[in-house]
Amino acid sequence: MNIYKFGGASVRDAESIKNLFQILNTQKTNLIIVVSAMGKMTDALESLCHHYFNKTGETAQALQNIKEYHFNIIRNLFTGDDREVCEKIERLFADLEAVLETEPSLCYDYEYDRIISFGELLSTTIVAAYLEKQGRKAKLVDIRKCIKTDVNYRNANVNPELSGQLCRKVFTFQDTFMYVTQGFIAGTTTNQTTTLGREGSDYTAALLANLLDAESVTIWKDVPGIMSADPKQYDDTEIIPKLSYREAIELSNFGAKVIHPKTIKPIQNKKIPLYVKSFLHPDAPGSVIRELDEKLKLPPIYIDKDHQLLLTLTPRDFSFIAEEKLSAIFSILAKYRLKLNLMQNSAISFSFCIDCADAVFDDFIRELKDEYEVLYNKDVRLITIRHYNDAIIRRLTEDKTILVEQKSRLTARFVVTNN
Repeated sequence: MNIYKFGGASVRDAESIKNLFQILNTQKTNLIIVVSAMGKMTDALESLCHHYFNKTGETAQALQNIKEYHFNIIRNLFTGDDREVCEKIERLFADLEAVLETEPSLCYDYEYDRIISFGELLSTTIVAAYLEKQGRKAKLVDIRKCIKTDVNYRNANVNPELSGQLCRKVFTFQDTFMYVTQGFIAGTTTNQTTTLGREGSDYTAALLANLLDAESVTIWKDVPGIMSADPKQYDDTEIIPKLSYREAIELSNFGAKVIHPKTIKPIQNKKIPLYVKSFLHPDAPGSVIRELDEKLKLPPIYIDKDHQLLLTLTPRDFSFIAEEKLSAIFSILAKYRLKLNLMQNSAISFSFCIDCADAVFDDFIRELKDEYEVLYNKDVRLITIRHYNDAIIRRLTEDKTILVEQKSRLTARFVVTNN
């Protein structure tokens, strides 16, 4: 049994879903297909959640845009024979509207998970219906009934024992050899919807592989494999045919978009190989992440993280930045669910870089100012160069103002502003 994961770009329109079918139609082994929300639908649903929670008056229009997007795909995909799938999609939208008609709770993260989950529910319903229409009957599974988590909304922690028991009961392959299910979303034991962290569909695929002892995981992307940099930003990228688990988890932690940071541990624990292949060129070899005995000679690999927030905190009482203060700062970061991407401290200051989070920015800064003088730069970039050399550092930073610089044996990192 193998796991295939298709991201938003691979199901963004009718033609993409037809291409997905062509890839699946060549497969003869048992498959679980993990599907993300279509295109940029998670962004659209985040906007819908913002309008709903903050009562901006724009909720109806945001919902209408989401409806039109999905029904347009259905019209182009099913060409008239779409009554059954339209009824299923209408029921999902009725469920979403029922949420939006209620008064929002005081917990944004709870509302976020309730609303965002519809992206995956809609996409998998459409994909499964199209596969059935083409004669490849795939059983649709609501993953929320199988992967169980705590109530840490927006970044829920999985209960592996319970999830394993439930997954083995559902994914039996007794009456089908192909399942379609959702990435990114999960559920609690009381059937509340949770999510596993943004871009978490890779993690879902890895979890299923671990829990069900899959032979491999394949992630289908719009790039030919694991690249030395984002080819949408740089012209001179090259494919990296193979990586060790250790190297892959370092790159994902630094922000490499090709793999979600939580993905590696579940597959490494059971030595399951992970393939990254192009859905545009499915016959190309792509890249593989697996256990490797040899030490690879890798080219410089560079990762850009935009929309970063750089902060420098100085205690108002001029006290040292020691363990106790660092613990308090980390507690505040955890409270607002903010991921620390880089940190650096001196005797009386602590600088760190995080993803910008506009929804909580004002409250977060206000809480820090109770004890610290706070300086910050918004919309800076964090450049990470793994296996760096002087030439690549000069090329990537020469036209930029460097605010923070860090170097270790293998990795150089720079927080920069564009001049």
